[in-house]
Amino acid sequence: MGRVVFIGAGPGAADLITLRGARVLAQAEVVLFDALTDPALRAFAPDANWVHVGKRGFADSTGQATINALLVRHAREAGLVVRLKGGDPSVFGRLEEELEALAAAGIDCEVVPGVTAALAAAAETRRPLTRRGTGRSVTLSTAMTREGALQVGTKGHHADTEVFYMAGRQLAALARRLRKAGWAADTPVSVVSRAGWPDALASAHSLATLGQATVLHSGRPTVVTVGAGAAAVSRTRSESPLLEAGQEPEETLSA
Repeated sequence: MGRVVFIGAGPGAADLITLRGARVLAQAEVVLFDALTDPALRAFAPDANWVHVGKRGFADSTGQATINALLVRHAREAGLVVRLKGGDPSVFGRLEEELEALAAAGIDCEVVPGVTAALAAAAETRRPLTRRGTGRSVTLSTAMTREGALQVGTKGHHADTEVFYMAGRQLAALARRLRKAGWAADTPVSVVSRAGWPDALASAHSLATLGQATVLHSGRPTVVTVGAGAAAVSRTRSESPLLEAGQEPEETLSA
């Protein structure tokens, strides 16, 4: 009987994996990897059996029951199985379901954390998620239900900064829901797609103009930051400018 290690690969380029994650990955016999993990990570474990178990919104995906069964099967046949997840395993990574499947099968496991997309988006835009005096709380939410419907409450906002994952196709609807929840029309919003990758795109908006970001970020994994953490800081020479509403994407600097 082997063991399973869940590793957060980070939100983009291979060098965002942690040192611990890279060290454990190099020892893997089998790697079950997500769709959004960087193919360059294969260099850490070139002799391992790499098994694609990716999930993509509105696209072909591997069912969760299948992933659970593959984890158990490979753990019974190999010494070390790595479950390589994009971002951090515990943030919208269905970690609980996979941990439960392994526990039911009596298989030992470990979790190695990774950089989640909200942090990569904040780094890309140089807009800190927390601010002294104005940004003391942050929430991470998924904007979509399992069926693909928009999932945003309308009973007030819950933190100074709210970050929404998987909202790229529903930005206009997200803006309307947030307005109903009490956010002002001029609330700053930062939208980053493919955060952590060399081709990351970032744009700055207010809630009133958020819908204009749809075309720019279409078809790209997108993180939306609303509130204090989306506000611009004093510009420095090293700051990467965001696109303002209506600008062309070629004006954005890559990460």
